[in-house]
Amino acid sequence: MPTYDYECDACGHEFELFQSISDPVKRKCPECKKLKLRRLFGTGAAVVFKGSGFYETDYRSESYKKGAQDAKKAQEKPKKESSDSSSKSETKSSSSKSKEA
Repeated sequence: MPTYDYECDACGHEFELFQSISDPVKRKCPECKKLKLRRLFGTGAAVVFKGSGFYETDYRSESYKKGAQDAKKAQEKPKKESSDSSSKSETKSSSSKSKEA
């Protein structure tokens, strides 16, 4: 359920209230009992997903997980090869420089 912020225009009392979206807006202040309560605009009606791995562990099918793992492996392989080839070219260029001198 969303949290709504309320403020009383008569006494200035502010508070949060858990309400269903379909519940009517409260009008009576719990402190001064006057009908000067108003609901403030804010992020109270937003949905917040907490926790790690929301899609990975809760809703993805096994075939999707397998495809994602295969894609990760395919992305990791070129990185390793490119770093190996760049280190080899560095050693070749440094050895060729020493031969020139």
